[in-house]
Amino acid sequence: MSQTAQQQDHPGTLPEGVVARPDGVFLDLRRLAPELVGAVDSLFRSGYLLRGLDYPVLARALYGVGPELAPNAELLARLADKLEPFPAQRKPLYRNVKVRDGEAEYFFEPIYLPAEELPDGTLLPERPAQLDFDEFVADMWLKNVRFGIDVAAVRAALAAPKGERVTAARDLEPTPAQDAQVVEVASELHRSDAPRQRADGTVDLTSFQNRFPQIKQGMRMLQKLPGKPGEPGRTIGGQPMPALQPADVDLQRFAGEGTLITRDAEGEFLVAAREGFLNVDPKSGKVALSDKIISRDGVSGRTTGNLELMGAFEEFGDVQELRDVNGSDITVHGDVFGNIHSSGGTIVLGRNLVGGKAINAKGDIRVDGVASGATIQTASGTITIKGRAESCVISAPKVVIAEASNCEIFADEVEVELAIGCAVAGRSVKVESAGPRKNSEMFVYVVVKDVAGHNAELEALQKQTAGQEADIALWRAEHDRLNALAEVRSYLTLAEKLRKGEIQLTPAQVPNLKKVAAAVAPQIKMIGQLLQSIRNTEEAMAGARARRDELEALKRDAAARSSVRVMMVDGEVLVRTLPLGEATAANFMAQPKDYKAMLRGPRLDSLTIFSGSSGTVSWHGAAPVEAVPG
Repeated sequence: MSQTAQQQDHPGTLPEGVVARPDGVFLDLRRLAPELVGAVDSLFRSGYLLRGLDYPVLARALYGVGPELAPNAELLARLADKLEPFPAQRKPLYRNVKVRDGEAEYFFEPIYLPAEELPDGTLLPERPAQLDFDEFVADMWLKNVRFGIDVAAVRAALAAPKGERVTAARDLEPTPAQDAQVVEVASELHRSDAPRQRADGTVDLTSFQNRFPQIKQGMRMLQKLPGKPGEPGRTIGGQPMPALQPADVDLQRFAGEGTLITRDAEGEFLVAAREGFLNVDPKSGKVALSDKIISRDGVSGRTTGNLELMGAFEEFGDVQELRDVNGSDITVHGDVFGNIHSSGGTIVLGRNLVGGKAINAKGDIRVDGVASGATIQTASGTITIKGRAESCVISAPKVVIAEASNCEIFADEVEVELAIGCAVAGRSVKVESAGPRKNSEMFVYVVVKDVAGHNAELEALQKQTAGQEADIALWRAEHDRLNALAEVRSYLTLAEKLRKGEIQLTPAQVPNLKKVAAAVAPQIKMIGQLLQSIRNTEEAMAGARARRDELEALKRDAAARSSVRVMMVDGEVLVRTLPLGEATAANFMAQPKDYKAMLRGPRLDSLTIFSGSSGTVSWHGAAPVEAVPG
């Protein structure tokens, strides 16, 4: 058969979708892929093969896999050079293929054409043969390997001089899906750890610019990006493998306090429902906005630097030494070695306070662990130490401590279960057990109001009243003397009768009355002045008596408020009064050294209530005390 005849040797009617022309064999891309698969299958089952096959075009046209096809106006894809019959004598050359686990394995080995006799009687002996790629594709198709042939591997095996086992085709596994994800859409979610710039332009290397971001209401913080399914796969038999579906994510699980979910044309967002500080729970991932700042990294030169905060603050880590935290309503769950300053609210230290400070301008302070070598003060509130306090200075309107050792404690009201080697002062003091500690004496002071000023004022009022009483006596004696004068008595009697209308003067008697009045006028004037002086002085004495009663009440009230009770004295304990003025007694924010000097230094104004090494002490301010040197 000539070459021209071979080019024309194809079925008289080609399957729908196959176009054979002098310039090649084409597939009509206007047909659906299943139709084209059926057309190619019909060609191969009719005993034909595609000579000069472009395998990637076949894979793209039938299964949509591989490089994009070159566009053309006819919507035809050139598949091969021509159609040829598959020679019957060559079909036995192609062995069975082993298909397993998504792979088609073929053993390429040397092959031979069997001996044959030609029509002219010529005998051809057995001779080596060469497999052909186009024949291989046609043979594999009929053995249900219709997709995924590794062209390079097969061609290399065909050209190899010796046999080898080759994976000729593989399933195309579905590509991984792109799962839905949540992304940040606000730069404000990220804090700035750059050094803070002061107002004068200098840089504070101990503080950061924006360690705790503040979010505005309505700000979009997170966006949900929908997932995308992966590309479907294909088996080597040409069957589709379903695409892998993406995992979804529920944006609602990130919505904490102060946030909400919005959906619009641009997507699904987590939005700030209020203005506040950003808090992200590391376990649940919830995003919340609140007035409280929550930190989990601790306060140090590496993490936060010193903090100047406008709102409440909660720290789950430690506060390192020399670090300052300034704010209000401060809670620290870790150990504190630095300084806590609160302008109000409550300071809560969940563990230990060591060598630092906890100072609150207005509010309570609570230490759940041990306080050691620390200063703890509040101007208005209660200090509660649930653990042990060692070598601390503690001052507040009220102090409650489980165990105190070598501490200076100054308060209006003090309650201590065990006090060892402390100096404790309060208007009301209750100690369950007290005793000395090595070289530290145990002092208990009962703050009493300093009434020395009241006593001086009472003494001055007494002297003033005595002088006023003497003046009144002199003034009354002079008043009585002037009233006893005959001319004065006669004039006053006549004037009284005229005032009451008991008598009437004739015109001739009026000049005589005027003469008498002029004669006694100096005495009458003096009598009026004496009476006015007596009235004024009596009013002043009434005011002095009221002030005296007030001072006496203040003294009684001051005595009633002062008390001390020590349930068990275990070792040498000295209990004394501590007279203080109102301003000093109410000042709980003095320097620590001032409290040490007040409570450990000599006191010449104190009175001893108790001095001994055993027993109990129960004293009220009204009880007498012994005056002893300080």
